[in-house]
Amino acid sequence: MSISDIAFLEDLETIIRNRLQEPSAESYTASLVSAGTRRIAQKVGEEGVELALAAAAGDRDEIIDETADLLYHMMVLLADQELGLKDVCDRLRTRHSGG
Repeated sequence: MSISDIAFLEDLETIIRNRLQEPSAESYTASLVSAGTRRIAQKVGEEGVELALAAAAGDRDEIIDETADLLYHMMVLLADQELGLKDVCDRLRTRHSGG
């Protein structure tokens, strides 16, 4: 993973937060959030299952697609809960250091 990949995830996180703050009728993100946390959580679960099935089938392209979908929906869920990737990275860092 490169610095530009990390920067893209940061940009995507900003876009998601902007869609939550300034919803648009054309925005899938805004419509998902307006459907509520349960719906967002449902999408995270669906995408997780689809990723697992793609992995079981050994379909690399499908694994990439489903991982992208899961990551996006996970980021929407985090934003909905007023959390972000930094919070997750901080927790992973703590676990890695044994703290």
